[in-house]
Amino acid sequence: MYAVIKTGGKQYRVQEGDLLRVEKLDVETGKKVTFDDVLMVGEGESIKAGEDAAKASVTGVVTESGRGQKIVVFKKRRRKNYRLTQGHRQSFTSVRIEKIKE
Repeated sequence: MYAVIKTGGKQYRVQEGDLLRVEKLDVETGKKVTFDDVLMVGEGESIKAGEDAAKASVTGVVTESGRGQKIVVFKKRRRKNYRLTQGHRQSFTSVRIEKIKE
């Protein structure tokens, strides 16, 4: 069985046992987290979407919180002596999906 959940402005297709890296959540490591914004639930021919899927929930355990790799943003305008370098590291939370409840 799989589900499509929405968190952090993005959608993820998850199954039980998946390790998912999402935008930072305010949950401590080892605690349970519940995703109630379920867009679709299904397996094979039986797929529920819309209001039927809104009743479902997905639970998981937070395994890790941290920051991703640094990316470098470089802007330049030629012949104008304009150069700008910025760096960014996105915070993340890793969640192991335990249960999909219809």
